[in-house]
Amino acid sequence: MRRYNIALIHYSCPPVIGGVEEIVRQQAQLFHRNYHQVKIIAGEGGQFSLDYPIEINPLLYTRHPQILRMHKKIMEGNSSGLEQLANKIYFYLSKSLENYDFLIAHNVLTMNFNLPLTFAIHKLANNSSIKIIAWNHDSPYFYPNHPPYLNEEPWNILKTFNQKIHYVAISKSRKIQFQKLYGQKSEIKVIPDGIDPISFFKLDPLTVRIIGERNLLEADLLMVQPSRLTPRKNIELSIKVLKAFKDKGIKAKLLLTGAYDPHLPKSKSYYFKLRALAKNLKVEEDIIIIAEHKLKSRQKVIPSRSLIRDLYLISDLLFMPSIQEGFGIPLLEAGMIKLPVACSDIPPFKEIGGSDVCVFGLEETPKKIAEKILKFLEKLPTHKFYRKVIKNFVWDTIYKFQLLPFLNEIIDK
Repeated sequence: MRRYNIALIHYSCPPVIGGVEEIVRQQAQLFHRNYHQVKIIAGEGGQFSLDYPIEINPLLYTRHPQILRMHKKIMEGNSSGLEQLANKIYFYLSKSLENYDFLIAHNVLTMNFNLPLTFAIHKLANNSSIKIIAWNHDSPYFYPNHPPYLNEEPWNILKTFNQKIHYVAISKSRKIQFQKLYGQKSEIKVIPDGIDPISFFKLDPLTVRIIGERNLLEADLLMVQPSRLTPRKNIELSIKVLKAFKDKGIKAKLLLTGAYDPHLPKSKSYYFKLRALAKNLKVEEDIIIIAEHKLKSRQKVIPSRSLIRDLYLISDLLFMPSIQEGFGIPLLEAGMIKLPVACSDIPPFKEIGGSDVCVFGLEETPKKIAEKILKFLEKLPTHKFYRKVIKNFVWDTIYKFQLLPFLNEIIDK
C-alpha cells in the first residue's frame, strides 16, 4: 500500500472549535493511522495531538492584523501590497511543504477570509510539484445577496478554477453548485465528509485494534452476545442464526464476550461442540470470541467493562437466546445506549423488554428467527440510519474506497 506525505491547511485547527476544524482533525488522524506522514498547518490553534506535527503561522489566520489591513485596503480599491503579502505566505508554504506529496486545503481557496493565503496557494499550485487538493465545504457565492465586490478583482479568484488544482466537493449538491460557479465542465470529485466512530465513541485502543484486524465496520450486521460459554446461554442457536443471515447474503458477525470455564469438563466439551458446529456451518471466521481472541501481535485480549461497552456501541443488535435466566442485565445495558434487542421468550426477558424488544420462541427455526430480526430492525428508522452512516460515512470506509484511490489516481496522472 502506498504511503504519502500529506499536509492539511485551514485558517484554524483544534482546540479552536468548529466544523471544518473537526474535519481537519479527523482527516489527520485517519491518515496517521494508515501510516502516512501527516502535518497540519493553520493560523490559529495548538498542538492538540502528539501523533503528528502541527504548525501554527498567525499570518494564515483570518484575524491577523496584516490580513485585516490588506482586506480593508482592497475594499477601498487599493490592491497594492497584496502580491507582496501573498508571496510572503507562498515562500513560507514552499519551505514548510518541502518533500510533501499533497496539500489538502480546507475552504481556504473558496472563502473570503484570507485573500493573500488564497493567492499564495494558487501560486504554489502553479509553481510547485506538490499536488494541491481543494477540499471545498462552502462558498459565499452560494448565498443570496452575497457582497457584490466578490465578483470583482481580486476577489473573483475565489470562483476561479485552476487546472493545476484537484477539486473535491463534500456532496453531490455542492458539486453542482461549484460546477456552476467554476464552469459546468470543471472536474470535481465528490468525497463526503465523514465521522470517526473511534473518537466519537472514545473507543478503547484494544477495541480499535480488534475492529481493524477483523474488519468489523465492514460487516452488514454485528450481533453481540455478552455471555459465558455455557449450555443455558444457547450459543449454538446464535451460531445457527448467524448462518441463516449468511445464507440470505448478509455479511453478519457474532461477537461473544465470554469464555468457557476450564475447570468444568462439561463447559470445555460444550466449547468444542460450538467450535465444531461453527466449522461445519462454515461461519468460524465470522465468530469472534473476545475472551480467547489474540491480536496479530499475539497479544491476548482480556475482556473489560470498557471493551464490552465498546462492543455494544458498534453492534447492531444484542442477541440473547438464553434457555434460562434469573434476570437480564445485558437488556438493561442495551436499553441505556438504545441498542436493539432480540431475545428468547423466557419470562425474565419478556418482563424486562415487553413489546420494545424482538422476542422469538426457542422452538422457532434459525431461519425464522433471522427473518423476524430483519423485520424488527427494518421498522427502526434509527437503526436503518445508523447502518447507512456506518456503511457510507465512516472515515475508514471513505478512505479505503474513495480517498486513497483518489490520491493514487492523482499521483498516477
